[in-house]
Amino acid sequence: MEIKAFQDLIRRTYYERDSRRGTPGTFLWFMEEVGELASALAGDDKHDKAEEFGDVFAWLCTLANINDVDLEAAVAKYTTGDVSGCK
Repeated sequence: MEIKAFQDLIRRTYYERDSRRGTPGTFLWFMEEVGELASALAGDDKHDKAEEFGDVFAWLCTLANINDVDLEAAVAKYTTGDVSGCK
């Protein structure tokens, strides 16, 4: 599945509820998932890691949706060689 298709799926499924929650509340949920990913990365369970990566990506898509950001366009610089330097 392409990034755009996944982001659209998340939009169709969750946008109404997520947009009511707003960016601050949604960002807190996103950070909770990042914390769960951090815990999974500290362990050896590959299934747990994969699940948490999926959750983080889904919440990132939600944040992008409620802020009108097309993630596929946002990451295009990485596919076109427009990244210079390192942060």
